[in-house]
Amino acid sequence: MSDQLIQFVRDYFGTNEFIPLHAPVFPGREKEYVADTIESTFVSSVGAYVDRFEQDMASYTGSPKAVATVNGTAALHIALKLAGVEAGDLVITQPLTFVATCNAIAYCNAEPVFIDVDRDTLGLSAKALEAWLEEHANLDSEGVCRTRTDNKVVRACVPMHTFGHPADLDRLVSVTRRWNIALIEDAAESLGSYYKGQHTGTFGVLGTLSFNGNKIMTTGGGGMILTGEALETRAKHLTTTAKKPHPFEYIHDELGYNYRLPNLNAALGCAQMEQLETFIEAKRALAGSYEGLFSGTNLEFVKEPAECRSNYWLNAVICDDKAHRDELLEATNQQGVMTRPIWALMNHLVMYQSCRRGDLSNAEWLEARVVNLPSSVVTK
Repeated sequence: MSDQLIQFVRDYFGTNEFIPLHAPVFPGREKEYVADTIESTFVSSVGAYVDRFEQDMASYTGSPKAVATVNGTAALHIALKLAGVEAGDLVITQPLTFVATCNAIAYCNAEPVFIDVDRDTLGLSAKALEAWLEEHANLDSEGVCRTRTDNKVVRACVPMHTFGHPADLDRLVSVTRRWNIALIEDAAESLGSYYKGQHTGTFGVLGTLSFNGNKIMTTGGGGMILTGEALETRAKHLTTTAKKPHPFEYIHDELGYNYRLPNLNAALGCAQMEQLETFIEAKRALAGSYEGLFSGTNLEFVKEPAECRSNYWLNAVICDDKAHRDELLEATNQQGVMTRPIWALMNHLVMYQSCRRGDLSNAEWLEARVVNLPSSVVTK
């Protein structure tokens, strides 16, 4: 099957040169907007394009407010702090994710708790989450979720919408509400993805996006916090070095972060947003072609969950086993077609291997079998 895949990818992307996993495209007004920013001299974290980018993103996602940050990790770090995550708290997440999800938790001096994923969504399993909480936690007299063994506060839950496919949000919302745990969506990969008609990142208390160079649209580096009006002001305060407004004095009233997105990057983002739906259409068309290619083969194409629209950020297949996975990876990469395995599970990394976890059978099964395929935007 690897030969057919290589030929398909070369034909679809129209080149015999190296084919990356996901490359950015700039077919719109990117140069115009960036040049306008340079001419204005407002190239740092204050400027009209930052304001416009936040407004455009809030409007697109349906979030009441959006706050731009230098990258998705910074957005998630601040979202955790806004949700009240403190040193020593526990934050539930999935082991099948990019390391930034866990790093943001560690920046708060909190501890990740790894709960299994569902095979159909590749996202955090609400069933596994509920089972772990029923076995290990209870609500105290004030309604705070705590572990039974050492009374640790379980403060938040961070599902990640893997490869742009929405997790089981209805059930995750239900479980986290019942246990009084803040739901923070890591929607870094799912801009343009909808769960039952509602954009990912808008179901929890907060959501976060990423605009890294390999995302469906990019600002070079950049992220966004999606939240309500109540938290927007504080999000901007924390991401702007906690500086209080004053005509000339430098007054900082708490520990803040230099996390605001520069106007230069926001200009690029505004131009990219004008083409976002075109990008998504192209990526969904590619996904449909991949699905047809793998129909009737021993490679299972990862499809969007029922009642969802996925942006298909990264297309993926599930192999028979690890040996089959490794054969596919070696054959494609040797021929200049970039493919990649899914991330190593977070609990396998040295800094997180001692963290609490539930049974991770699905995550381990997927880790041994998933291969990501070239997924760049191609307009035909």
